This record gives sequence, C-alpha cells and structure tokens, in this order.
Amino acid sequence: MTQALPPPTKLGIDDLCRLTGLTRRTVRFYIQKGLLEKPNGEKKGAWYSQEHLERLARIRQLSASGLSLDAVARQLDDSVDAGGDAPAAMPGTVTVKSHITVARGLEVVVCPDLAQMRPEQLRKFIRLLSEAYQESVQDDDQLTD
Repeated sequence: MTQALPPPTKLGIDDLCRLTGLTRRTVRFYIQKGLLEKPNGEKKGAWYSQEHLERLARIRQLSASGLSLDAVARQLDDSVDAGGDAPAAMPGTVTVKSHITVARGLEVVVCPDLAQMRPEQLRKFIRLLSEAYQESVQDDDQLTD
C-alpha cells in the first residue's frame, strides 16, 4: 500500500519501497531490466529522486493494466517522445497488431501495447463500435424507406 506523504528530495531504497509498495528486489530488478535508472550516488550513499518515484508509479500503473514488462518498457519509451506519438518503427521491428472486423468493409486495427486496453476492455469497445455501426446503418435504411 502506498502512502500519500510528500516525498523528500533524496530517498533511500527503503523509503522508495515504502512509498511505492514495491520490494527492494523488485526495484533492483527494474533497474537491471532498464525500466528504472540507477540511483544517484554509490553504495550506501545511493539515493533516489522524485523522478525515480514517478517512474515507478508509472511502471506499476502500466503493469496493473495488464501489460508485460516488455510492453511497459516500450510504453515508457514512447511517452518520452516529445510529440506524444509512437516513434517510427525501425527496419526489422516486429509489431503485433490485431485486425478486428466490425462489419463487412469495416475493420479496426489495434496495437494492444499502445492502446493500453485489457482484453475485456477491447471486447467491450468493439461491441459498442459494432452496435453504433448497426444503429447507423438502420437509421440510414429508415431514411431511405
């Protein structure tokens, strides 16, 4: 459970863990995986900043939404992009996208990592989109009758 106290400028690992609800092992794992920058300073004098705390909060939020750690890393990298758009794919990059047919001639392309939607959220979105399409077609049919 996280606490809502304003964090000090310099945090030791125990303070960081207390504020984020993560274990020391998890914090170190995120550093090892490149999700989190190494602490400032060295050894016993190492400390974490507000940026570390905010980054860990974002990692927790993305992980809780169902994203894998690889997807979290991509999402964090994308959010660093000043334009807010996903960066252009490099040659050889493999991107997984779902092509979902809503109706004949109407297809939705979803990049699950960027959409940040859990499967049940995506199913609900597609159902609502399909219903809206059906209503639109019925309204149009009624106008032409």
